[in-house]
Amino acid sequence: MAHEQLGLSADQLLSTTRAVRKRLDFDRPVPREVIKECLEMAVQAPSGSNAQGWQFVFVTDPDKKAKIGDYYNQAFTPYRDMPIAIHKLHKDSDDKNLTDSQTRSASSADYLAENMGRAPVLMIPCIAGRTDAPETNSAPIHAGIMGSIIPAAWSFMLAARARGIGTAWTTLHLNFEKEIAELIGIPYDQFQQVALIPIAYTKGTDFKPAYRPPVENIMRFDNW
Repeated sequence: MAHEQLGLSADQLLSTTRAVRKRLDFDRPVPREVIKECLEMAVQAPSGSNAQGWQFVFVTDPDKKAKIGDYYNQAFTPYRDMPIAIHKLHKDSDDKNLTDSQTRSASSADYLAENMGRAPVLMIPCIAGRTDAPETNSAPIHAGIMGSIIPAAWSFMLAARARGIGTAWTTLHLNFEKEIAELIGIPYDQFQQVALIPIAYTKGTDFKPAYRPPVENIMRFDNW
């Protein structure tokens, strides 16, 4: 039996699927049946050559989640001081709406780093092949490999949002990809981890579109 959905339109779903951090409900279990429903939607996504070389690992064991959360927090600490960190980007912008949005996002990122291991479920999407292997070390192959897993993972996140479940795309755990692969048995040489996505019901479902600068700033036709 399909689980209840929020009844969002396609545009509402696409414009309100946020990176949820502070509003994740760590105390409410996420049933496996709901995860399966979301995954059934995810695997309808396209993949390069229709290879469907994806695997999705869902971690629910408390000890493993805690260890993965610890790895993530270890990677997050030095990240905070990098120029690319969410805490640094746009801080000198004249657009107050943008700087305010970034400040809120940075605070929520700190919160998630401290609590990643508390999420009811951690999802690690994986794709066959490795972008760091000599035989795949080219831009077209990199794009093809990532393009064969990211759409499916994002479809999962959209399906989760439709069911009142929050997610957040993170990648810092990849600093410890080998260690995490060993922890949960992922064949490192054959499958590349792409993200670490906490999964939890949200505290409230009233998410709104985020502030974005006008699309005219980034929209180009025919020439750069």
